[in-house]
Amino acid sequence: QVQLVESGGGLVQAGGSLRLSCAASGRTFSRNAMAWFRQAPGKEREFVAAINWSGTSTYYADSVKGRFTISRDNAENTVYLQMNSLKPEDTAVYSCAADAATLRVGLSGSGSRYNYWGQGTQVTVSS
Repeated sequence: QVQLVESGGGLVQAGGSLRLSCAASGRTFSRNAMAWFRQAPGKEREFVAAINWSGTSTYYADSVKGRFTISRDNAENTVYLQMNSLKPEDTAVYSCAADAATLRVGLSGSGSRYNYWGQGTQVTVSS
């Protein structure tokens, strides 16, 4: 059974930092693009960041560019999201996702590209 399990969320003051992790099990995703999305209460799910299978290409939403960094460790089957300079508007449930296609060229911010999803971890930023 394929599982994506997020961790690292919590409560932080504005300007602070958090590092999210997404650990995959049940299969390797070392040749698959992965991404982070978030959903705030009453809002649509929003793309945050994506990374290609090798970690050599990344793609960010404008709202997080320069503050968030996505990375991966294929040996650990894990993807990370380093979040700095957090703002109250970053408050949301953050979920990771994996593309089932291997070695795909090009990254996407569309949720329909991704086939596997985690349950999410809550990030709350206080002002």
